[in-house]
Amino acid sequence: MAKRDYYEILGVSKSASADEIKKSYRRLAMKHHPDRNKDGDQASEDKFKEAKEAYEILKDSEKRSTYDQFGHDGLRAGAGGRGGEGFGDIFGDVFGDIFGGGRRGGGPQVFRGADLGYELKLDLEKAVSGDTVEIDVPTQISCDTCSGSGAKKGSSPETCTTCGGVGQVRMQQGFFSVQQACPACKGVGTTISDPCDDCLGRGRKRKTRTLSVKVPGGVDDGDRIRLSGEGEAGRNGGPSGDLYVELRVARHKIFERDGANLSCEVPVSIATATLGGEVELPTLDGNVSLKVPAGTQSGKVFRLRGKGVTTVRDHRQGDLFAKVAVETPVNLTGEQQELLKKFDASIQKGGDQHSPRADGWLDTVKRFFDRIS
Repeated sequence: MAKRDYYEILGVSKSASADEIKKSYRRLAMKHHPDRNKDGDQASEDKFKEAKEAYEILKDSEKRSTYDQFGHDGLRAGAGGRGGEGFGDIFGDVFGDIFGGGRRGGGPQVFRGADLGYELKLDLEKAVSGDTVEIDVPTQISCDTCSGSGAKKGSSPETCTTCGGVGQVRMQQGFFSVQQACPACKGVGTTISDPCDDCLGRGRKRKTRTLSVKVPGGVDDGDRIRLSGEGEAGRNGGPSGDLYVELRVARHKIFERDGANLSCEVPVSIATATLGGEVELPTLDGNVSLKVPAGTQSGKVFRLRGKGVTTVRDHRQGDLFAKVAVETPVNLTGEQQELLKKFDASIQKGGDQHSPRADGWLDTVKRFFDRIS
């Protein structure tokens, strides 16, 4: 009887990735494994064996290539898969990641150092122009006394006798073969009988390091700078982690920032807003003169092109938006109050000629009350 196509057995296409093949086999294996079919369903057992054989070939890139070119005959010609592998071993390959399984061999395990975070506060001017800042970062560094081994000078770590230096032990739990970190060496693969006096066998020491951080011009609040390899030192010779510097831009006394644009509020006197004039307006590049037309109302926004900032993602200069706030005089003298009353009376005589918004609003209110009365 001709063998079925391996891709058809697993229910995947010939272009399926290794992960897709693995997932499909896992699903079929869990469904048809003999331990899940206690009634001795021969058809289910045959499907399991068939799926297992297909997976053994397609998970191996060389065997898969041979099968794709020559089919089953090519495998029989000498490129066949492993024989005699038990259910526990194949399931260790497929399900090891679920139960904490790791590698099957090699030297002692190494561990990458932890990534660190640092919050760097900047004022708006420094964020816009860029700067080089020195920061102090508490971290774990490799012990220079023992060169990170954890063993006292003149000695060295010994291969763990429990796991044989692998860092993991395999435990059989019924049908499953599960790998877990070695309880004796905590997954390192070595033990230390004579620990270093400085680091007490840990291979690392806590130290505050001074680092120089180059802040590019145009950064904004919440941006992060990654310093590769400046995190905590790794264990057992592993690589160091990274340091992520998160930027916090302090609130400015004058400006608010929105990307490349700035905005501010400009107090203008009643006389200047009424008669027109010029006011001095600050920018990050120095003061400029803002022309205020006669009759300018409070809330009017003027746009000064090119007076904003650039960003790290776009070097085009933004704009500055200046919002007029007409300032009401306070603490008037008696004479000033009398003059203001006379001025107001003359304005009211002119009606909408001088106060079109107020006069129009009063007419609207009158019509509203006439309608509901």
